Amino acid sequence: MAEEEQQSPVQKEKPKFDPYQIVKFPLSTEKAIRQIEFDNKLTFVVHARATKRDVKQAVEELFKVKVASVNIQNAIQGQKRAYVKLSGDSLASDVSADLGLI
Repeated sequence: MAEEEQQSPVQKEKPKFDPYQIVKFPLSTEKAIRQIEFDNKLTFVVHARATKRDVKQAVEELFKVKVASVNIQNAIQGQKRAYVKLSGDSLASDVSADLGLI
């Protein structure tokens, strides 16, 4: 008989940085405002070494919302941008109003 190996439960990896270090500031460009209104997405400038997982955990902790997906883009200006899509029960317009974007 083969012995069954016991595997430890998978633990969520903690972010490498403090959430306030990961998310620097929200963008308020025309494109970002359009995404807030139509796509339920928020756009942030994030730390250069932040990963999608780090950004997701930081946004969920800072704004108490549920994140559906995160896309990251290295911008020409040397910034790293994160496009954060919120789940259906969380509205980007509510979060942006709290941040003073709209």
